[in-house]
Amino acid sequence: MSQEELSQLSDKELLEVAKSSKPSPLIDAFFIGFLIGIIIYSIAANTWGLLTLIPLFLIYLFLKKPKQYAAIQTELKKRNLKKLNLD
Repeated sequence: MSQEELSQLSDKELLEVAKSSKPSPLIDAFFIGFLIGIIIYSIAANTWGLLTLIPLFLIYLFLKKPKQYAAIQTELKKRNLKKLNLD
């Protein structure tokens, strides 16, 4: 979600989005490593194509997740709402 979309949400909706988008770095790191393994296998087997492009796109999504969470936390701070802990 962009900063403009976040600013249009109500306080309750914003808190729900923050709870649902809480990052889990250990799980994300596992999946990124798994996807990198698929890419390496694809390169070793000389099978460039969809098998290589899908994991690259998924890695991009996993890396984008913390930035979205940071934007949500910024909006929560602007509105003086309860900041969620990462623990």
